[in-house]
Amino acid sequence: MDQRNLILAIVMSVSILLGFQVFIEGPRVEEQRAQQEAQKAQEAAQTINPAIPGQGVAPLPGQSVGGQSIVPTPGAVPPGAGAPVAGQSVAPRSISRDAVVGAEPRIKITTNRVIGSIRLKGGLIDDLTLLNYRQTLEKDSDNIVMLSPLGTENPYYAQFGWTSTTTGVTLPTADTVWTSDRSTLSVGQPVTLRWTNPEGIEFAQVISIDENFMFAVDQRIINNGTQTAVIHPFGLISLSGTPETAGFWILHEGMIGVFDETLTEVDYDDLPDEPNGIRAVDGAAKWLGITAKYFATSLVPDQKVANNGRFVHTATGGKDKFQADYLAASQTVAPGQSAAFTTRLFAGAKEVRLLDSYEEKLGIPRFDRMVDFGWFYFLTKPIFYAIDYFYQLLGNFGLAILLLTVLIKLAFFPLANKSYKSMSRLKKLQPKMVEIREKNKDDKQRQNTAMMELYKKEGANPMSGCFPILIQIPVFFALYKVLFVTIEMRHAPFFGWIQDLSAPDPFGLLIGFGLFNWDVPQSLQIVNVGIWPIIMGITMFLQQRLNPQPADPMQQKIFMLLPIVFTFLLGSFPAGLVIYWAWNNTLSIAQQWVIMRRMGVTASGKSTNEEPPKAPPRGNKKKNDASEGGEEPEKKPGPTPPSSKGKTRRQRKKR
Repeated sequence: MDQRNLILAIVMSVSILLGFQVFIEGPRVEEQRAQQEAQKAQEAAQTINPAIPGQGVAPLPGQSVGGQSIVPTPGAVPPGAGAPVAGQSVAPRSISRDAVVGAEPRIKITTNRVIGSIRLKGGLIDDLTLLNYRQTLEKDSDNIVMLSPLGTENPYYAQFGWTSTTTGVTLPTADTVWTSDRSTLSVGQPVTLRWTNPEGIEFAQVISIDENFMFAVDQRIINNGTQTAVIHPFGLISLSGTPETAGFWILHEGMIGVFDETLTEVDYDDLPDEPNGIRAVDGAAKWLGITAKYFATSLVPDQKVANNGRFVHTATGGKDKFQADYLAASQTVAPGQSAAFTTRLFAGAKEVRLLDSYEEKLGIPRFDRMVDFGWFYFLTKPIFYAIDYFYQLLGNFGLAILLLTVLIKLAFFPLANKSYKSMSRLKKLQPKMVEIREKNKDDKQRQNTAMMELYKKEGANPMSGCFPILIQIPVFFALYKVLFVTIEMRHAPFFGWIQDLSAPDPFGLLIGFGLFNWDVPQSLQIVNVGIWPIIMGITMFLQQRLNPQPADPMQQKIFMLLPIVFTFLLGSFPAGLVIYWAWNNTLSIAQQWVIMRRMGVTASGKSTNEEPPKAPPRGNKKKNDASEGGEEPEKKPGPTPPSSKGKTRRQRKKR
């Protein structure tokens, strides 16, 4: 009865989970997404006013500090133009990106990996597109847009400037129009922006870019006036609108930074709960910014100077605005003197090797933590490097995963070998286990005692089957993180229909495994399992058949359901992870089968070492026939052998 209740509880739990996903969670997600899209469509292009570090939160529109006077002009919007955060699609807006970019004087940015422009008004780096990354796998898909200018639906930009505690010193603002010595910024050809205030203090920004995604900004001051000025350099990254995130608890998207060797992460929905919407972080800011799944922006101030960092949230007109900024230590610039402050801006793809090179060459602490390797960092990152190394040899990330799986199996071979031997003994003992259970079915304690004695006598461990699974859990989770968070795996093909190892198998059950097209609703995705999850389920079932089966028939049925449950659970996982699991199961089946054959056990549990029945002795054919159930041969008369019954009374007495 207890086992029947257990089965019923499991079936009901699975049914509740599936029902919740299909009838409640799925429609809720679709409704929420529709509301977000409607809200985006209704929002007009708004003015962004950054919160200048050291001057509190963002000022209201129209104020002089950091105020923006740009007025969007109506215009049509081409589909897919712009994005609030790299990799995110946006709804159409009332003004096109091209119209905003072409409305004001700008400096072009041209390299082999990025294109964009710098706005001379305010000196904003606010227009950047990645050339090597697209929104989807389609060849005509839009390129990833990293930064968007003011006047677009969701402005996303970086600004550098100065604040001062000295009265009577005019500082450049977002309305300041800078002059430039070049019209194009490219690798090896920096541009210099200059502006001189009425007091005779010259401000300059020398902006350069490397061959990847790192800008360098040298902020210089030359005091040609008559008054000593105390200046604080600052830098900020401002994002308007709450980006659509992946929504996975294992992935952080939002504000991020390292302060005194400590990684700090703040989610988008947590920042508004901070007092006044400001999260001031203790410790010197080594780097800070805003991160998405595959792309990020980050400020890297001078590491030799104390920099106070913070994360800021404001809401204007019902629209959230997020900002990461730093305020550097003061610089006192007397008449005739100059001062400089160097900072860097990263805006691009979170490529692991690239981030490692920046960390090493530029001395940026823990810069690689911009990639969310998670708790198993010590395992996840080495696995990534192993896969990446094999990719360089084989030219395919899928093959690299398969090769890594073989090496992992070899590394754990001694432990798995010992475990499979113990499982083979259990498989061989199954008839005796069933006999013990039937003999003591009314006495559980005696049944367990007899089982333990049998295990001890035969040297079998009932927990041996758990070891191969337990040792795989950290590796499985680390590989899942690698496939899920590293951009190197994004859009990485395997063979056949798998063109993106980081995405689920596209040939699902509800579309006839690719035979017809249908936009499957989110609520039905859990049952839209692909071909590789089904292959994985089959390998799991076959491996389960090699394992010792529970003596209880009800428990056997529970274990038979597990491959089906895991097939549906893994249907939404990255295809690369499902391929890894299927391949790992296949290797385990081969290893376990070989061990079982050596130990004289078949897949059904029968022993291959049992002696066959002996053949009948050779002799008279009629005698042999009689031994096989035929008629007995006719007996010939002969002398009667002596017996106690045949003796006479005299003979017995005499004896």
